[in-house]
Amino acid sequence: MATTLLSSVVALLVLLSLSSNFPESFSAVETVRTFIFRVDSQSKPSIFPTHYHWYTSEFAEPTRILHTYDTVFHGFSASLTETHAASLGNHPSVLAVLEDRRRELHTTRSPQFLGLRNQHGLWSNSDYGSDVIIGVFDTGVWPERRSFLDTNLGPVPARWKGVCQTGARFVAKNCNRKLIGARFFSKGHEAAAGPGGPIAGINQTIEFMSPRDADGHGTHTASTAAGRHAFGASMGGYAAGIAKGVAPKARLAVYKVCWKNSGCFDSDILAAFDAAVKDGVDVISISVGGGDGISTPYYLDPIAIGAYGAVSRGVFVSSSAGNDGPNIMSVTNLAPWLVTVGAGTIDRNFPADVVLSDGRRLNGVSLYSGVQLKGKMYPVVYPGKSGELSASLCMENSLDPNLVKGKIVICDRGSNPRVAKGMVVKEAGGIGMILANGASNGEGLVGDAHLLPACALGSDEGDAVKKYVSSSPNPTATIDVKGTVIGIKPAPVVASFSARGPNGLNPEVLKPDLIAPGVNILAAWTDAVGPTGLESDPRKTEFNILSGTSMACPHVSGAAALLKSAHPDWSPAAIRSAMMTTASITDNTNRPMIDEATGKPSTPYDFGAGHLNLGRAMDPGLIYDITNSDYESFLCAIGYNPKLVQVVTRSPVVCPTKKPLPENLNYPSIAALFSTASRGPSSKTFTRTVTNVGQANAVYVAKIVAPRGVTVTVKPTKLVFTAAVKKISYYVSVTADSKHLVLDDAGAVFGSVTWTDENKRHVVRSPIVVTQLDPLVRTLDARGGCNTDPVSCQGGIWAPNGGKRCRFNNPIGRKHLVAWSVGLTDSIM
Repeated sequence: MATTLLSSVVALLVLLSLSSNFPESFSAVETVRTFIFRVDSQSKPSIFPTHYHWYTSEFAEPTRILHTYDTVFHGFSASLTETHAASLGNHPSVLAVLEDRRRELHTTRSPQFLGLRNQHGLWSNSDYGSDVIIGVFDTGVWPERRSFLDTNLGPVPARWKGVCQTGARFVAKNCNRKLIGARFFSKGHEAAAGPGGPIAGINQTIEFMSPRDADGHGTHTASTAAGRHAFGASMGGYAAGIAKGVAPKARLAVYKVCWKNSGCFDSDILAAFDAAVKDGVDVISISVGGGDGISTPYYLDPIAIGAYGAVSRGVFVSSSAGNDGPNIMSVTNLAPWLVTVGAGTIDRNFPADVVLSDGRRLNGVSLYSGVQLKGKMYPVVYPGKSGELSASLCMENSLDPNLVKGKIVICDRGSNPRVAKGMVVKEAGGIGMILANGASNGEGLVGDAHLLPACALGSDEGDAVKKYVSSSPNPTATIDVKGTVIGIKPAPVVASFSARGPNGLNPEVLKPDLIAPGVNILAAWTDAVGPTGLESDPRKTEFNILSGTSMACPHVSGAAALLKSAHPDWSPAAIRSAMMTTASITDNTNRPMIDEATGKPSTPYDFGAGHLNLGRAMDPGLIYDITNSDYESFLCAIGYNPKLVQVVTRSPVVCPTKKPLPENLNYPSIAALFSTASRGPSSKTFTRTVTNVGQANAVYVAKIVAPRGVTVTVKPTKLVFTAAVKKISYYVSVTADSKHLVLDDAGAVFGSVTWTDENKRHVVRSPIVVTQLDPLVRTLDARGGCNTDPVSCQGGIWAPNGGKRCRFNNPIGRKHLVAWSVGLTDSIM
């Protein structure tokens, strides 16, 4: 009896001892979630041979560990209860605790529209880009597509250390000298799909547990960046021609981090960053970002942290700006080491008309390729006439077949996918669909491969057809689809959906950086789904046409690969600078680029520095370079203490005694913020340093276009470079009187400073943005720093004209946790 009692006591003590280290073992109530732990790697006790041994001995059971990170990030991710996570947050070696967040995914002619021509410039050398490796973080790849053939490509670069990970319908031979590597990351996703998790598990009846792409998005972005030449390409006859990516000879490595119908998780994305840098990629393309409109501090953003780890090792990282335009301050992926890409149109369109019985033609777009209406008139009905919202949006099961059968149905845009509305109309017996923009979408149109005759109309034309239906006793119409038209003017136009500035986290850094083609882009597609992506779509197509900043991002990724090939010694910042300072701000009519949403001239809050012009970017003349220490100084400048800086940079940092100014980061743009409380004129001075990458002996002269109501001076006004003098600093002084400053609708005024050499071969332009802020709104925490009270680590994010947006950070012990839903940036409803 005594022995039994003693055994029971010993067993209890052992269990209690274990519970102190792994408290989730006893939690029958708390939900297990995934957390990412940023650990000071230098704190590892020498008794442990590896960090993994340390983590599993001191922090969490081996079965709880999902990923360990040791390249761009030091730490691990694990499935734990919040109590356990809070307990680990108090460990002296843990610098930060982040809750795993769900994110979503944000060409035959577009490369030529960037200024590339066969046998010229960056395409003149048959091997340009073949020594560069692009890593694409997305939904995987359909490797059999012609875009990924390795015909006439040389050996894989010797420095490549990656693998071709096998799995469902993906074998080693699916990789080749073009698609040189493939991996998939699902542990974070699978953990989130556990009991009580926010998502369902991976449905292996429609998804592949391998790098194979079941969604199509990843195949599209990979081939946009670096697809090989594919003759006779089209999507149902639309955009027919030769499909090719921006860098056709570049090598591709695919990292599947996003899963069909369930998004992407930070823990998996961070693992992909870690693997890609270790594998040896030169460029990372990530068309993924937040869709919640909230600006995430860098030390709480695994994409920003992973990207910094990559950039600090010389890897260029291109990201999508998001599709929440035209709302101001909607841009995501704000870190200054990320290149943030918005979307513009190209000079190709797919017009279609809605022809009314009174003879009017309402102009729209369509990619419908089935049996046409051939001019036959059909009754038109607007289900929203009765005031029922779901019916006006053509939501699932919202339409009365008795009302719509045999008719053309008007559906309002929004809430559910555009192609899904067409399916709802078809299933209810409708003969066709008119998709009408609302005021929030304006005149912005994108084509869709609908399953029935359909035409998308802008807001004005949409209102006109609704008015016609309400006022006519017997309204009839037909849909006239016109195919592909090239040579559209004006182009480019800033896409209405493209996310806009200002930067909601640090307005001293202009975001987006630039725009690139992102509307109606043709690229390779998966065989797993039809062109609409709907499970009920039986069609198969080798290529598909998509729109979104997801499509713009890989254009910049491919451009970076070509620039890296031409200038292997350039840093990621130098490559971005070359793109930004040579970007175009006019369209093909030589007029200022138009904003599709308003029809008015666009601004740097819409397009950043301008539209990518790769032909000019190869020889920019001057570049603005940024070092790792510059980024560290920037983080100190925005109020981060050394420990928070280390969360991002991995290495301990000592912030200077005299706090630097964030606006003096050597960025290729200038943003001047003035307080609304200032009395009389006030001035700000900015320092910039340019490096001559052109002819050794060169003289550049400054030209200033001052924003309205603002005085701008530059010193010196002339830069003289020689073989011995390759870097020169200059100063820009901006003077404004806040009381008399008349801002535009976005809360700013705009100008530029341009450096031009003597023969005007090089024109190096930087935008200037001048705006106001309310000093009471912008707190230390709003700049990303943390309040000394861990329970109230929250603050307002700066907004133009004194507005305010709130962010709430929930504490995990002494560290800080933030959680919200984010996502692939092609989700344009």
